[in-house]
Amino acid sequence: MTTLRDRPTADQVAPRRPVSAVLVGVVTLLVALTVAVGVLAVTGELASVAASGFDPGAVVRYGLPAARTVHDLAASLTVGLLLTAAWLVAPEPGTRTDRLSGARRATAKLAVGAAAAWLVAGVLVIVLTTADVSGLTLGTPGFDGVVASFVSQVDLGRALLASVLVVAVLINLVILATKVVTVAWAAVLSLVALLPLALAGHAAGSADHMNSVDSLALHLLGVCVWVGGLAALLIMRGRLGSQLPTVAARYSTLAGWCFAVVALSGLVNAALRLGDLAHLATTYGLLVIGKAVALVLLGLAGFGHRRWTLRRIGDDGRWFARLAGVELVVMGAAMGLAVALSRSAPPVPDLADDPVAALLGYPVPPPVTVVRYLTAFHAETLWLAVAAALVGLYLAGVVKLVRRGDRWPLNRTLFWVAGGLALVFVTSGGPGVYGRVHFSSHMLQHMSLMVVVPLLLVFGAPVTLAMRTLTARTDGSFGPRELLLQLVHSRALRVLGHPLVAAGLFTGSLVVFYYSRLFELAMFTHTGHVLMTAHFLLTGYLFVWALVGIDPGPARPPYPLRLVLLLVVLGFHAFFGISLMSSGTLLAPDWWHSIGQTDDAALLVDQQNGGAIAWGAGDIPSLLLGLALLVSWVRSDAAESKRLDRKADRDGDADLRAYNERLDAMTRRDGRG
Repeated sequence: MTTLRDRPTADQVAPRRPVSAVLVGVVTLLVALTVAVGVLAVTGELASVAASGFDPGAVVRYGLPAARTVHDLAASLTVGLLLTAAWLVAPEPGTRTDRLSGARRATAKLAVGAAAAWLVAGVLVIVLTTADVSGLTLGTPGFDGVVASFVSQVDLGRALLASVLVVAVLINLVILATKVVTVAWAAVLSLVALLPLALAGHAAGSADHMNSVDSLALHLLGVCVWVGGLAALLIMRGRLGSQLPTVAARYSTLAGWCFAVVALSGLVNAALRLGDLAHLATTYGLLVIGKAVALVLLGLAGFGHRRWTLRRIGDDGRWFARLAGVELVVMGAAMGLAVALSRSAPPVPDLADDPVAALLGYPVPPPVTVVRYLTAFHAETLWLAVAAALVGLYLAGVVKLVRRGDRWPLNRTLFWVAGGLALVFVTSGGPGVYGRVHFSSHMLQHMSLMVVVPLLLVFGAPVTLAMRTLTARTDGSFGPRELLLQLVHSRALRVLGHPLVAAGLFTGSLVVFYYSRLFELAMFTHTGHVLMTAHFLLTGYLFVWALVGIDPGPARPPYPLRLVLLLVVLGFHAFFGISLMSSGTLLAPDWWHSIGQTDDAALLVDQQNGGAIAWGAGDIPSLLLGLALLVSWVRSDAAESKRLDRKADRDGDADLRAYNERLDAMTRRDGRG
């Protein structure tokens, strides 16, 4: 007779892979491949390549869309399995919450296989794309040298290679992982590996390439999390056991967010590629309509899950599995359409007629005036999405508190909303539009991102609000609240959040960025521009939070030291501004010349004006920060005085009596001496 002690542990039980999941996977792959290659054949794209005289051969014509399809499906499955293992599945009973065991380990092992397929498909895509771009067949002598040149000198090749290298790193991470935090980092890397792919295809070459790349990146992230999460849930449902209802409910919430991201980003990208509604009648437009129909069907399926199958999944999961299987097949068809779209010519030409507009990523703005600076607007999809998410989630948290009868200070809400609106203005308004045209406008944008926006956001106390509204998980898994707590109390944040370190990052990055090639790189490349904006915003937030933050965090030094530190930073800002005002060397001259500004004397004057802005416009908000620091100091002293008064009332002023007794004892001892 088998006793409880003789039974195999969860790690020893082989994961059950229902035949239905394998069948659904095979059908999904076949449907995706058929749609991708079939649509290109029906629309004549493959025939046009063959007749162009620049034909790399049938193997490349048919193999590239097929490889891209396998690549995208494998990427989605990898992302879904890693996210499921890291954040959706609970640890086995009786094990440490941070250990990788049981269903978590089984899910991570499957992710290694999916990532290996992603890696192989990625390498194959690089080889076939090289042949497609060069027009050379795979057997051409010296083709390996062409591949090496493609991945080292061509932007598209470098992007594809970067993605493959990140995938290779995450595979090794998961293989070596013994803790769930390692798998969580691998999941983050899997999302990072998707981002270079947004630079491959029509998006990078469009007239509005900034929004095209941003919307495509958001689209890829949403699709892979959505598709991969559902596939992971279907594959692992037999292994999850009693956890299945909880994990499915968590995925359902995530899928709802993914649906919104995919729908909105797809709408933006389609609008940029189609130009107007009349182009819906073109071949490209019909493919877009096909994707839209698939999205609607998937939305209805998600509604069906929420309304019926998730409520019964604990008693009978067959209907959930069936509907999920149909969903995955539809998702496969949609991904096949996406591959066909990436190989089809859009109605709007890829390259802008104006080379300066192509560099800027938007039409060249008219000469700047105060009114134009305040009213100009060119939406940056990424930062609009970030601002909308920040404000939307914050207001949702406030509403949740109010509904349960709690109070939240109105001034904090106003600060946060104002910070979100300021972020939109700085990135999409006049500072963003003219920030790549004039150095002085760029510097005003920089100072706003580093001081004004963080100052408003910090006083919103978002971490405190999140701690009061996010639900704690009781099964040992890591949810948003647990993740936030780990971040706040992490060793890295203790170091980075120390005012001295934060001040060093805040000031040191100015010198490193502007007196190196980083500034020019940020102006020429969209990736550099996004990283620049994120860096300014995060270092500014970190510095302001370290000085006057309301949210919990590492222990801060006394207020006098913080005030001295702020004065030192103000002095450094003044020194930096004066150095720009007195400099006779033009920063990033190649950028200004490439956008048609060749008068170096005028450019130098504008740069010196930017130095004056760095001095004046940077110091004014910093003085407001100093005022806030003084107010916090006074309030802290007042709160400490009230605490001591309450303590004295409770113990009859015991501290004062003990102090007086010590003085009397010292006096008597001195008198006897």
